[in-house]
Amino acid sequence: MILRLVQLFPARLRHAYNGAGTSLPIPPKLAALESTQDNARARQWISQFRATQIPKTASGVVLSFSRSSGPGGQNVNKVNTKATLRCAIAEDWIPLWANAALKRSPHYVASSQSIQIASTVFRSQAQNISDTLFKLHQVIIEAASAGIKNETSEEQKKHVEDLIKVAEARRRMEKTRRKDVKASRKPPRPE
Repeated sequence: MILRLVQLFPARLRHAYNGAGTSLPIPPKLAALESTQDNARARQWISQFRATQIPKTASGVVLSFSRSSGPGGQNVNKVNTKATLRCAIAEDWIPLWANAALKRSPHYVASSQSIQIASTVFRSQAQNISDTLFKLHQVIIEAASAGIKNETSEEQKKHVEDLIKVAEARRRMEKTRRKDVKASRKPPRPE
């Protein structure tokens, strides 16, 4: 029976987001990512945050439940399986530099300055809770990664310089050709 359940549900939900012993990494206090050191610190925090799971007991996470809508027979009318999660974006474990991207997110609720995510995908309340926590995790990673500028490698810089040289040579050749065409149209000068 358990093996059958593991096969039915996606891999992302096999590990429940129950928060057992999970502490969220605190991001560096950066309002904006302006320098390469800021980008490096942000990348380090994102890699730590990816390795963790948001527990349902995390500060700022508020879960509410209601009846799901749509088909499902009598079970839909009796059981509160829909999970709705709200999380304020001012929490200390959410990076400051991600606030602008979070405010542009379709999950952002301006009146409460929070992120709201609902899930009715599964028939079980626990699985819908896990789904909302997973989605919140993904939204925060996406928002935090949006402001990071990647470093240009030396190989890529050289490639761009070569392209600029080729474009300049092509431009010069075209100018010379046009000059020769125009010169051939002029009558010869008397000597």
